[in-house]
Amino acid sequence: MEDNYRSKATTKGVERTPNRAMLRAVGFEDGDFDKPIIGIANGYSTITPCNLSLGRLADAAVSEAKRVGMMPQVFGTITVSDGISMGTAGMKYSLISREVIADSIETVCQGQQMDGLLAIGGCDKNMPGAMIAIARLNIPSIFVYGGTIKAGHLNGKALTVVSAFEAVGEYLAGKIGDEQLSAVEKHACPGAGSCGGMYTANTMSSAIEAMGMSLPYSSTMAAEDDEKRESSIASVEALRNAVSSRLLPRDIITRRSLENAITVVMATGGSTNAVLHLLAIAHSAGVELKIDDFEMIRRRVPVLCDLKPSGRFVMTDLHRAGGVPMVMKMLLDNGLLHGDCLTITGKTVEENLADVSGEPLDLEVVRRFNEPIYADGHLAILRGNLAEEGAVAKITGIKSRRITGPARVFESEEDCMAAIMKRQINAGDVIVIRYEGPKGGPGMREMLAPTSAIIGLGLGDSVGLITDGRFSGGTYGMVVGHVAPEAAVGGNIALLRDGDMITIDADEQTLSVDLSDAELDERRLQWTLPERLRNVTGVADKYRKLVSSSSLGAITDGRAE
Repeated sequence: MEDNYRSKATTKGVERTPNRAMLRAVGFEDGDFDKPIIGIANGYSTITPCNLSLGRLADAAVSEAKRVGMMPQVFGTITVSDGISMGTAGMKYSLISREVIADSIETVCQGQQMDGLLAIGGCDKNMPGAMIAIARLNIPSIFVYGGTIKAGHLNGKALTVVSAFEAVGEYLAGKIGDEQLSAVEKHACPGAGSCGGMYTANTMSSAIEAMGMSLPYSSTMAAEDDEKRESSIASVEALRNAVSSRLLPRDIITRRSLENAITVVMATGGSTNAVLHLLAIAHSAGVELKIDDFEMIRRRVPVLCDLKPSGRFVMTDLHRAGGVPMVMKMLLDNGLLHGDCLTITGKTVEENLADVSGEPLDLEVVRRFNEPIYADGHLAILRGNLAEEGAVAKITGIKSRRITGPARVFESEEDCMAAIMKRQINAGDVIVIRYEGPKGGPGMREMLAPTSAIIGLGLGDSVGLITDGRFSGGTYGMVVGHVAPEAAVGGNIALLRDGDMITIDADEQTLSVDLSDAELDERRLQWTLPERLRNVTGVADKYRKLVSSSSLGAITDGRAE
């Protein structure tokens, strides 16, 4: 990427007169042409509560940018609501939207030669999409998170969107009736903001803060609270300083800062999707990061936060307990963070945390370092003859970290969900959902509906599930995703049959099937790609042709296979 730090639109001289004429039409006056032109990528949308409040943050940023001597230019970015599309064919477009968001931000900022960028996002793919673009562009940039939703409440119990999915399983098991099911639906999501637990949106907001690309405390604020608007205004000031000092994203997004992000994800119990997204961000920043690096960090970082989905509390509880800076200070004090990493504030991590207490304000929400919930991290990288390139398991909130059982093979999420609804899944089964990977979907759907239904049925500790697709940040249980190579490229998951004995072993980091290499080779000779996967058109077809393995981050900007 060439250095586009100074906008060509600010060049003086008659050769720029036509360009200046068009800028006058959008509000530029004589004194404005020498000011930095700042792109404000606004993800506002009424499609999802995650993005519902972003417009007011963009408006506040525009006003502040003008006040401090910059010229803001606002443009829209898309979003797909994962929660609404979950369990439908629409979810195939969720991960695709990450690339569309990245490409659109890059296209506008390059096309208009922006001097800086403030990106505002809410739903799951807004954040990694924006960060991929920021890393590609390498112009002074900052990310502003739209904020978390506040918890819903019913009968004294805190609810999130995942409560609604789990209620379906409880309904199927006869644990609740129609009235209770309807009540959960009506109370789960009370207003604006991203899904309230340590699900994917809040995981990525925390990772970006830990990485140094957003302001301290900004990742845990509630969308509807005024401090979120104030944080957006403060982000403009940080961006102005970054522009004047020429502080660039690749000065901040380094191998060490990405390790900080992974460390915070592990300590807070974050989503499996962080593996996919951080690999992609690293690729765009030109930083070498591999899937096995997550396993290396997992082994030394304890889980400190008792957050949903496997825990009890939500993001606003973490905010009240001290937020991500408090967690980072605990980790820094115990030698698990790189304190010398530069951040968007212009200060190092250690300098940002100098006045932060490493003592949680609520010891139920966040444990002391020497009294963790789990002694090591919760995102394990598994390998074996079913995952030669790796797979990702979330191993918190389960009683047993090993299961061996007969395969129940399904060719899609819908086929699996139909079997669950008919109560055809038994304790001890290992469910296999295949052809849901980046190429097979295409789009690598999340499997929150079947995993939540299994939890609701009371089978979470006795049924395993593996897939070449993804999981929502709301998923927990004995589940393994991102299985690579995926079925659509002939990975061994494509060769499985009902009854094959599969072992998931989180302690040994293995995922295997009890079949010889000779048997697998024989089955491969008989394998062909299902016909339905050959008839893909439009953006999904473009994505399928470009996307890499999930073990590389499912990237599309240069095939890294």
